[in-house]
Amino acid sequence: MAKLETVQTLSKHTGRVWNVSWHSKGHTLASCGEDKTIRIWCQENSKWVNKVILTDGHKRTIREVAWSPCGNYLASASFDTTICIWDKKSGEFECNATLEGHENEVKSVAWAKSGKFLATCSRDKSVWIWEIADEDEYDCAAVLNAHTQDVKKVAWHPSDDVLASASYDNMIKLFREDPSDSDWICVATLEGHLSTVWGVSWHKDGQRLVSCSDDTTLKIWKQYLKDNNEGVAVIDGQETWKCVCTISGYHNRTIYDVCWSHTTDLIATACGDDTVRIFKEDDCSDDNAPTFSQIVCVDRAHSQDVNCVSWNPSLPEILASASDDGEIKLWKFTEL
Repeated sequence: MAKLETVQTLSKHTGRVWNVSWHSKGHTLASCGEDKTIRIWCQENSKWVNKVILTDGHKRTIREVAWSPCGNYLASASFDTTICIWDKKSGEFECNATLEGHENEVKSVAWAKSGKFLATCSRDKSVWIWEIADEDEYDCAAVLNAHTQDVKKVAWHPSDDVLASASYDNMIKLFREDPSDSDWICVATLEGHLSTVWGVSWHKDGQRLVSCSDDTTLKIWKQYLKDNNEGVAVIDGQETWKCVCTISGYHNRTIYDVCWSHTTDLIATACGDDTVRIFKEDDCSDDNAPTFSQIVCVDRAHSQDVNCVSWNPSLPEILASASDDGEIKLWKFTEL
């Protein structure tokens, strides 16, 4: 039905590679890992080359990196409890801000599509919202303590300032700013997973969300607004989110990451069974009870746990994966 072929293996990191992040234009890839470095990769003569190594920002493992929507800034989250903001205004990457406040390891960092906010989360069970006042000023707008355990992931809605967070408490929370008083509030709690929720990824229209878990399942969540045609009840005029599909029986171990492509609608997963899988929504799928099929399964995609998968935003057939084996792999997807 389809195939996933290795384009190139990038092997400069020492130890686990935790995360990769594509620049919005797709021409640059940032990676980070156990070796406390960030590496910037660019394409040169059809090959991806490590152009920059950032070594002076963090004292411990770097768990995640994220490019700003404008592409001028890179944020990094570390086990040293800090977040660094890097820019290239001077021609070289410089850390122009270090954000402090979390009490334990910072697990994830994400920029709002509007560019107005940055979100972070931590083993301290909190989610922080940082408001970007000026170019180099980041003010804490909210500390959200809705989760009862380690928060693993934060991900912003593709167009609105709405944030999803995933946690060791088996739940996903959705947050937005209350227009009446500018406080950030939890507007939905998504329950259904039986173990840690490791990752979440938004569909391009922002009306659906996919989550991955230690329970070896993926779940598709759908938003129902007030006066929806399906007759789904909403409380106090707020939207309701329902699990409309559970994808199970494919993964043998924890699913650590999931990425829903905004160009092809394909879902990629990173799993503790060393495998990369691709899922596609069936052609005859019901919007309120969708079905998905696995169309690619690459066994031994890496020699150890796969930690991250990320679709290239401008080259939609290109997927990046990162692993405990210290390698980043670039894959080309082809539908047969």
